[in-house]
Order: sequence, then structure tokens, then C-alpha cells
Amino acid sequence: MPGTAQPSAFKGLRGRRLQSLKRPVPSDIAIAQAAVPRPIAEIAEELGILKSELEPYGHTKAKVHLEIRDRLAARPTGKYVVVTAITPTPLGEGKTTMTVGLSQALGAHLGKSVFTCIRQPSMGPTFGIKGGAAGGGYSQVIPMEDFNLHLTGDIHAVTAANNLLAAAIDTRVLYEDTHPDDRANMAAQCKKDASGKLLFSAVHARRAARLGIKAVSPEELSDAQVRDVFRLDIDPDSITWNRVVDVNDRMLRRIQIGLGAEENRPRTTGFDIAVASEVMAVLALSTGLEDMRNRLRKMVVGFDRKGRPVTADDLGAAGAMTVLLKDAIMPNLMQTLEGTPVFVHAGPFANIAHGNSSIIADQIALKLADYVVTEAGFGSDIGFEKFANVKCRSSGLRPSCAVVVATVRALKMHGGGPKVVAGKALDDAYTSENLALLKAGLPNLVRHVQNVRRYGVPVVVAVNTFTTDTDAEIQLVREAALAAGASAACRTSVWADGGAGA
Repeated sequence: MPGTAQPSAFKGLRGRRLQSLKRPVPSDIAIAQAAVPRPIAEIAEELGILKSELEPYGHTKAKVHLEIRDRLAARPTGKYVVVTAITPTPLGEGKTTMTVGLSQALGAHLGKSVFTCIRQPSMGPTFGIKGGAAGGGYSQVIPMEDFNLHLTGDIHAVTAANNLLAAAIDTRVLYEDTHPDDRANMAAQCKKDASGKLLFSAVHARRAARLGIKAVSPEELSDAQVRDVFRLDIDPDSITWNRVVDVNDRMLRRIQIGLGAEENRPRTTGFDIAVASEVMAVLALSTGLEDMRNRLRKMVVGFDRKGRPVTADDLGAAGAMTVLLKDAIMPNLMQTLEGTPVFVHAGPFANIAHGNSSIIADQIALKLADYVVTEAGFGSDIGFEKFANVKCRSSGLRPSCAVVVATVRALKMHGGGPKVVAGKALDDAYTSENLALLKAGLPNLVRHVQNVRRYGVPVVVAVNTFTTDTDAEIQLVREAALAAGASAACRTSVWADGGAGA
């Protein structure tokens, strides 16, 4: 019966091989739109996800409730594979394409139970030169448009939570400026018991404890303590918390607010892109609603006039922010072109945050499949190191293997090749054999292999090939990778061939 799968009967979803691959390879969007996705409810059922654990958003995507982890807790944990890369170049090295292609190879071609876990992209880069992040060619997540645009609204929830906190900061500054009586402020912020005695709220009790103030009742506080607990006294020039929006709008980078007749408190601030919000990083690292709320509480938004940090908890905003994120904390279930399952969840940048998809998605996937393939942003010196130092330390998970993606043309760039500009034709140095230039760039690959091996993780180098790469160039890369300590170095063509190319 649908929705009644038992752990003992679990077989996993293994996908379906692509048939009749077109040559030349069509555009990404042409391939994606020609595909016919399976109903997401069918995929969920075959994975062993119960109907009560699934929250569909249409027919091709759904959220999965966190309670599934409790039901699957006794299942063995699958193998954990992380995909990283050499130092990235303007054209990208194909990490997401490789991540999807490897999963398709394991599931649709080798018959293994596999799950992909990747980040949700920001619409800023999607509408910029970089474009979408669903993979490419015959190794994509579908529907590609849903993946790249809105999905189930998680980024919008992050935006709302971030901007709620921003509004709370400025409102608090305005309120305190116009309400100078500290004891009146205390009375306004406290509840009363049946006898009329003032009571600490949980927020004020935590703030008092952080300040080292010991008191059972607000009425026991001295005037100085009342001021410290109930007046945040935020220094407007110290506020570090920006508002966010999920499009590239450079005119909002630096703005002035507070110009209204009533507010009349001008302050210079700005907008960041939504996925750069610390809220997004918190979402990706949280293991549940309570953990997320505790992490949100600790976020520092600025400093008071004594130089002490002011947190989201001091503003009493963490609870409301958590409510706005109550659906966003559930991972989004989608599928690849070859029918293998994908969790798309969270999207922190790797250059300013930790650049990995959510811990929650990995935890669930590792109980639903024998292999989980995830991706760490940028090169191994950023995304993988943060995967190991931040994400794995928070989750307690340890990767079984790392895949380092490299391309011949990128290594030529690192060897001193001509400048590459996205959207412009490549110099002949990148489209014809040049072993000397390639050899000059190989130390970059060697360093990334060594970097991953420092963590005790076996390394496989995936050479993401292009039609202009020669056999001699690919062999040179393979030899350098093996000499650097990689367990294997493989020629791949997942963009052109899907899972068969891994």
C-alpha cells in the first residue's frame, strides 16, 4: 500500500537511464524542458517516505518533514561522498554537473541506492552571467526552472526573517530614543503575576544572565541594572545587520534610511543578497527548530555604547524569525534527469559563509540511501575545508570519499594562460593541445589533492573533459593526480553523456 513502506523492505530508488542522447548536445534548458519528470509522490514512495512525511508543492517537488529522522534512526548510515574542485575560474569547473552525473551513474547505471544533496541557488547569479546551478547538459536537476527560481520559497523565508530582524533593530533604536524613562520601559516590557508583581520574560532573564546580573524579580534591580537589562542602547554606527533581497541590485549596496518626518534618524546601511544573510548559514547548519532558534538568538547585530554585543535574542526576535522559517527548515525533494532523488536545501555562499547544503538534508538522505553525494562550494581550500571544519563538526558526519573536479582548460589558466572572460570566445591556448601550459598549472591540482588528503579522506580526481581536450592532456592530468596521492583519476563526460559519462 502507498505510504506503508517498512525499513526491512526498503530497496531504494535507483533511477532510469537516459535514452537517445542527442548530438550535438542541446542547450541545458532544451534538455530540461524535453524531460518528463516522474511524479514526486511516486519517487517518495519508492524511497520509503511515508505520505504523512511528505508535503507536496505541485507534482514535481515536495518538502520532507523532519520527523522522518526519528523513524529511520535505526537504519544504517550510507556512504558520504563530497564533491569539491581545484581553484575555480570564471567558467566554472562543473562541480554541480559532476555531482549530479556521479549520482546518476551510481543509481541509474550501477543500480546503487543513491541520493544527491545540493544547495538552492540565489536568483542573483541565476539572472547574471553565471546563470543557474542545476548542473548542465545531461546531468541536471529537474524541473530546472523551479530549481533556479523560487523553488518552495525558502530563500524568501530567509529574506523575511532577516528583514524582520533589521526592522526590529531600527524600531528599538527609535523606541528608546523617544522613551527615556528606564523604569517605565521596564514596566512596559514585563508581564505581571496575579498580585501585580513584575516578572522577567525569558528574553530578559537570558540577557540579565549574560550580563552577570542575578535577580529573581525585575523590581530587585538597581537603576543601573534596569538600564542595562531593559535598554539595549544600540550605537547606530555599530549596526552590522543589513537588509537583504534576492536579486542583484547594486544601487542598494549603500543607502540611507530613517528619512521620514516621524523617524528623522538618518542612518547609512545597505542591502546584501539574500543568501549572504547569516540566517541562511544558520538554516544550513541547524539540526531542528529548537537548534535553529538557539543559533538565531546568538547572532550579533551590533554593539551598545559600552561596546558590548547586541544579539537577536536581546531584541526578542529569534522566536518570530523561527516561525518564518518553520517550513524552510524542511529539505526539498526533487529528481535528476535520470530519475535519482535530490535534496535541494539551503544556499549559503562559500566565500562569506560555509558554502554547503544543509545538515538536515544529509542526515535524512544518509538513512534513505546507501550513497549520498553532496557538493562543497568553490575549491577545496574554501568549500571543502568549511565542509570539514564547520559542517562535519556540527553534524558529526564524516565523508567516506572526496571527488576533486578538474578541467584541462582551468589548469591551463592556472599555468599562466591568457585571461578568460565569461561570455567571450576562448583563446586558442585553451582549445588546442598545449602540454607545457597545462604542466605549468598542475601544481594547483596537486595542492588541492594534498589539501583534502590532510583530512584523512580518500581522493578521486574527476577530469571533466571537453571536446577540445586531447588524450595526451588528459593523461598528463591523471598522472599528476595519482602522483599527488589520489586513489584514482578518471576521465569523465557527464555533461555530454549523463551518468554513463562518470
